[in-house]
Amino acid sequence: MSSILVFVESADGRIKKSSLEAIAFAHAMGGEVTAIAFGNEVSQDELSGLGNFGATKVLHINDEKLNQGVIQAYASGIAQAMEKIGADVLVLANSSLGNPVSARVAIKMDASLVSNVTELPSTDGGFSVKRSIYTGKAFANVELTKAKKILAIRKNAAEVKELGGSANVEVFSANFNDADFSAKITSTEKATGDILLPEAEIVVSGGRGLKGSENWGMIEELAKELGAATGCSKPVSDMGWRPHHEHVGQTGVKVSPQLYIAIGISGAIQHLAGVNSSKNIVVINKDPEAPFFKAADYGIVGDAFEVIPKLTEAIKAAK
Repeated sequence: MSSILVFVESADGRIKKSSLEAIAFAHAMGGEVTAIAFGNEVSQDELSGLGNFGATKVLHINDEKLNQGVIQAYASGIAQAMEKIGADVLVLANSSLGNPVSARVAIKMDASLVSNVTELPSTDGGFSVKRSIYTGKAFANVELTKAKKILAIRKNAAEVKELGGSANVEVFSANFNDADFSAKITSTEKATGDILLPEAEIVVSGGRGLKGSENWGMIEELAKELGAATGCSKPVSDMGWRPHHEHVGQTGVKVSPQLYIAIGISGAIQHLAGVNSSKNIVVINKDPEAPFFKAADYGIVGDAFEVIPKLTEAIKAAK
């Protein structure tokens, strides 16, 4: 593997953890790893710090117009960067931004594209990768046959390790045309909270079993003690108990945390589809027949209004 390009995403001036995983994944593949970043909101120190995770160089398209996710322009910039460094492989996070960007780059570069990649590729007699399919219920081994290859990796596909060192940051001038900016972002509504769902290592979610929005304080307190993000089931967001950006499930946010705690959620198939790639699932429900228990690694049969305060106090005491 000679040269690999990694597209990194940022939020609030920081590189997203999912992009650090993409760099770690590319580094584990071998070869020289170059990252590409867009916009002027990320500091030079933040970009050079990518060397600590495996990047040797960062190409920075420092243009204010690219602070928001301009998909067509990002795809053009990435394609030009791949040509410049002679990269045969592009690695990026499987995300709401990474997916449309990767599709456009695949067309521009006539590349093979695989999403939801879960493991490093096998290069014995070809180039194949393992990917998650059917919302995480099965896996498929896919062979990539074209000269250029694009891998959109699933969260937690690579462990982020600090390696030391820093990356050289170079200003990269891409040639954009009017078509690259034909779509304009007129407004952006960002999810709120100290820890956002897609990046969270721990998620605490509540369902209709909590009986109303006025009871969410104990969910938020538990999440605070665990350093977790808060989520909810679809009925909860539909009833207006919680904002829609906290809706976890097939039609909401799909999460892959190290720990997912489901409180008062029955476990409908649509919800399970959004959480079944979590490393560990803990279910708390007073109904012992709740379907969620079949998917749980650990289960507590009990009333959430009794269990959660005791669990929170135990965590505080352990600290």
